[in-house]
Amino acid sequence: MPGVRRGGRHALGVAAAAAVLAGTVLVGRGLLPPEGPPSPEGPPSSEGPPPRPASIPSHAIDPVLVRSEPERLDIPKIGVHVSLGRLGLKPDGTVQIPPVEHPEQAGWYENGATPGERGAAVILGHVDGGGRKGVFYDLGRLRAGNPMSVTRMDGTVARFVVESVELVAKNRFPSRRVYGPLDHAGLRLVTCGGTFDQRTGHYTSNVIVYARLT
Repeated sequence: MPGVRRGGRHALGVAAAAAVLAGTVLVGRGLLPPEGPPSPEGPPSSEGPPPRPASIPSHAIDPVLVRSEPERLDIPKIGVHVSLGRLGLKPDGTVQIPPVEHPEQAGWYENGATPGERGAAVILGHVDGGGRKGVFYDLGRLRAGNPMSVTRMDGTVARFVVESVELVAKNRFPSRRVYGPLDHAGLRLVTCGGTFDQRTGHYTSNVIVYARLT
């Protein structure tokens, strides 16, 4: 995602890392470009949009929930209670991100699994923007065991628990781990993080939260 202006600088923080397979992931304080779809923040990846994850044999594990688009994300630990928009791919193959002018927004990558469905569901958000804290400003504070939930359009609530949180350099974005196929229902939250590079106007890393349906 394009950086957010913070005091005249690009200081965005959204789901850029996750979007690499999806192309982007918002981490602790910004977005990060993975190996899959290029990150929404920074120059597009040379690899172009990532292919859809290979399907897993139907006998491996039945989907926990049927496909239903997400409407709301709630993370009590960091005070996040936000409605979710839909994010696709831009013409250049990079993953879309919520508008920088509204850093309080978050979006679900629609080409991946829906939260609760078997596979990797990816949600991106900014770490900051327009001189204001973004929806995922405190994403890096999450720890294994913290709960979160996603309310879906069919009225069901998919409840997840954090398995791990990592800060990774954008040039080493783990696109397969973020967007690759899973034998269970997983959720990935991505934003920007690490050091802010004054020269490029972007954060150097991504914060990625990995969670699993309980």
